[in-house]
Amino acid sequence: MSAQFPVARPRRLRRTPALRRMVAETRLAPAELVLPMFVKEGIGEPQPVSSMPGVFQHTRDSLRKAADEAAQAGVGGIMLFGIPAVKDGAGSAADDPGGIVQLALRDLASDLGDSLVITTDLCLDEYTDHGHCGVLTPAGEIDNDATLERYASIAVAQAEAGAAVVGPSGMMDGQVAAIRAALDGAGHPDIAIMAYSAKYASAYYGPFREAAECAPRFGDRSTHQQDPANAAESLREVLLDLDEGADMVMVKPAGAYLDVVRRVRDAVDVPVVAYQVSGEYAMIEAAAEKGWIDRDRTIMESLLSIRRAGADVVLTYWASEVARRLT
Repeated sequence: MSAQFPVARPRRLRRTPALRRMVAETRLAPAELVLPMFVKEGIGEPQPVSSMPGVFQHTRDSLRKAADEAAQAGVGGIMLFGIPAVKDGAGSAADDPGGIVQLALRDLASDLGDSLVITTDLCLDEYTDHGHCGVLTPAGEIDNDATLERYASIAVAQAEAGAAVVGPSGMMDGQVAAIRAALDGAGHPDIAIMAYSAKYASAYYGPFREAAECAPRFGDRSTHQQDPANAAESLREVLLDLDEGADMVMVKPAGAYLDVVRRVRDAVDVPVVAYQVSGEYAMIEAAAEKGWIDRDRTIMESLLSIRRAGADVVLTYWASEVARRLT
């Protein structure tokens, strides 16, 4: 740059809303947003999640209505989480053809067709009575390789029920390869894998554990989710998942890990997804309720920051609201 003040005046391009819009470097579009949704077995009406104002545990019927509203708003996709009526040590409801997620998937596939992308969370924590992401050894530790067998079975069940994308979130070693082999072997080579590749052992997940009823009954998830102190490790996880057949890779959480989003974006040539998690949502909603921040501006700024860091797709509980605002 050679021109200096008073010739150079960057404020010229900030003078009006139209100018700022025209030269904006980062934009949001509804198709880039994915709405996480919860469906619970055995309830007669939607149940509000106390720590996440505006978020519900849905019945099958209310899920259909909310998903249709998301599609009408132009949201790119949904991510479906299920809460079964009965849990056990193996998470048997997760791959039961009559399980709540499989039933809801058939509803949504029938209702929505290809109007948005139906993605499923692929894990065990919502389905196990101990709340961990895998099956346990007699000593109470997660059995990585036995868990892979469960994930493979769940992937096939979800694909056969209508999922277009599966999102393995358990951070088990080898999970993407096991799921890819199972899907291909069952005749589902077109089902994509959105790998939770860099998922951190984060304190920001607290409200989600209320929504999905999946808090671990003992211990925590530090043996399989990443240490918040580490960034380079995320690239190793991402590259391993791509070698195993992942079609998209995710960083979770988003807001506190924008540096990781940028590292991943610079390292790969597949879509990068970032999950704006429940704690991020709850903090903004709580501060806005107190009148401490401008809710709408903060939501938009938070999402633009995630996109600016390099995310192509953002999972956010505000997806439908923001999509309507954008259109």
